[in-house]
Amino acid sequence: MGTITMDARAIDRALTRIAHEIVEVNHGVENLAILGIQRRGVQLAERIVDEIERSEGFRPDIGVIDITLYRDDLESISDQAVVQETDIPFDVEGKVIVLVDDVLYTGRTVRAALNEIMDFGRPKRIQLAVLVDRGHREIPIRADFVGKNVPTSQSEQIKVKVEDLDGTWEVELIDRGAAKE
Repeated sequence: MGTITMDARAIDRALTRIAHEIVEVNHGVENLAILGIQRRGVQLAERIVDEIERSEGFRPDIGVIDITLYRDDLESISDQAVVQETDIPFDVEGKVIVLVDDVLYTGRTVRAALNEIMDFGRPKRIQLAVLVDRGHREIPIRADFVGKNVPTSQSEQIKVKVEDLDGTWEVELIDRGAAKE
């Protein structure tokens, strides 16, 4: 058991703020599309799109991206990688794409997602929205929209829980080092 750093209300506030920042930074919703990274980025993307639709009266295109086969560490993470669906039901060419993920850590997931998006075409711009930025980048990637910065040590883990997959909305900070003692 870890420390809850964001409860359902805090997540809701963060996602609402991110949705409004996306609209503001992009001067509206024209040519905007949202891509959620499998798994928990998908549910966060859906919440952001719902808020944009509620506030702007326009629902941006939304899609799902699975970066499993684009990872540079695929051999080291699993003998049997679980490949999920990539579904981009719109032409990325010339779009402003907002990539949504739950946690930004090393940057490797985002790098893989960028490579995959480029295989579908050339967007006008790609922006990154994350619920939690925990630091420890290994490659130079930063988020354009951040729900919460949570400085962590290497022994700590951020676990984002979403209703569809976990039965609740919360962000938990777990100290793996303490669990081994």
